[in-house]
Amino acid sequence: MEYHIRQYELQEGALEIEYIEEYFGEFARRKTSKEVVDRLADRDHQILMAEAPLSDDLSTVVPVAYKVSHELRFKESDPKLADLVLRLGNCVSFSGRKVLYSWIGGTRRDWRGQGFFRALTEEQEAWAHDNGFDEIIVKTKNKLYGMRGTLDHLEFNVIKFEPDTRDNREAKVYLSKSLGLEVLDRHRSQRSVIHTS
Repeated sequence: MEYHIRQYELQEGALEIEYIEEYFGEFARRKTSKEVVDRLADRDHQILMAEAPLSDDLSTVVPVAYKVSHELRFKESDPKLADLVLRLGNCVSFSGRKVLYSWIGGTRRDWRGQGFFRALTEEQEAWAHDNGFDEIIVKTKNKLYGMRGTLDHLEFNVIKFEPDTRDNREAKVYLSKSLGLEVLDRHRSQRSVIHTS
């Protein structure tokens, strides 16, 4: 199967993210296009979306999965990102390296288990490698077992676990993957990518 992926420029991509997140009931709070633009405007970033035809109408193609990532710097002015860097302090080296943070993403329920997220992740890794990134960081919650399983299959390594004192399912799990040509050699998905402008 060939996966069809669009890589968006910032403004159009931010609107697409706001649109697709309406289809994710498990997200307590959805990102607005303004939040996406504000986060990504002054840093290296990538907005990817996989598309597929509806099962009952093959002529109608819809977005089914997405992934947004951006550069994470040692000195961040955004309080959330500064906190993330602080939490990663003993786990990730920023000195002389480019670190990519896989910020948000997901696959719509009806399309899960079909390889869309793998295809997006492999495209992200290829882009990150070509743009000089050394490592990809992901943060998730312990209770997102499907996501954790997917990241395991994609060979991300747990680098930190932050327990939650009230409910360990709410614990934060930080994962990492170093980038190199050997990572790209292990890619399995066939992808076609359209760059929008």
